[in-house]
This record gives sequence, structure tokens and C-alpha cells, in this order.
Amino acid sequence: MRFLHTMLRVTDLERSLAFYCDVLGMKLLRRKDYPDGKFTLAFVGYGDESEQTVLELTHNWGVDAYELGNAYGHIALGVGDIYTACQDITTKGGKITRPPGPMKHGSTVIAFAEDPDGYKVELIQTGLPSAETASVNLQALRS
Repeated sequence: MRFLHTMLRVTDLERSLAFYCDVLGMKLLRRKDYPDGKFTLAFVGYGDESEQTVLELTHNWGVDAYELGNAYGHIALGVGDIYTACQDITTKGGKITRPPGPMKHGSTVIAFAEDPDGYKVELIQTGLPSAETASVNLQALRS
């Protein structure tokens, strides 16, 4: 067994595709309308579904709001240079809700972005950015 996908319900599929593809750099892998059920499914990710877990964006036609609830947490993405990633997200119109820094009670460097529907996307530092890159990008994010 392996994880195949995680599904999020979105209110505006085009706006969500722009965020996940244009801002976070995912690719639209497949998309299909289901007129009888009045919904559209779009699968996005960083690689082929046969090899990687992907994200399913479900757009129920005519629904323009969802309650996010308090049980859902976030999607997590590993990034090589978290400071550059956050700057890129901001430059592309994305929203960083928590700038890069160590997590509470730990040393892992994380940040959070927010998608158009308010879902949280955690960014986790997986590489080692240079000290200069970290300093320059952190200053840019604070301004």
C-alpha cells in the first residue's frame, strides 16, 4: 500500500490551480468534469501519480464557501531553501502567514503559506541555504 492523494474542496478551481501550479510550482496532472454530479476534479503534484502522492482539488459547482474545521492541519512540502521559496511565493502573489524560522520547541526551520481557500501549507527546510541567502531573504520577507 501507499498514499495516492489528499483531497481538498475548493471554491474557485481556477484560482486554486493558479496558486498550486503558478505559485507553488506543481503541475496539473489531470482534470475532469463530472456534469451529472456537478463537480470537477483536478489532480496536481510534483511528479507522476504512479510514483508520487498528489493533491486532488475538488470543485463542487455552485458551492462558494466551506468551513475548514478545526481537525484539519496542513499540507507539508519539503523545500531546499525555505527563504528563497518564501520569497518566490510572495513575489508570485502568494501569502506567507508565518515567515521562516525554527519551529516551537525544536530546531526544524519551517514557514507557512496559505492557499486561496485558507488551507495552510507548511514549508519544511530540507536543504542548507547559505547564511547569506538566509539573511538577505529573511530581510526581504520582513519588509
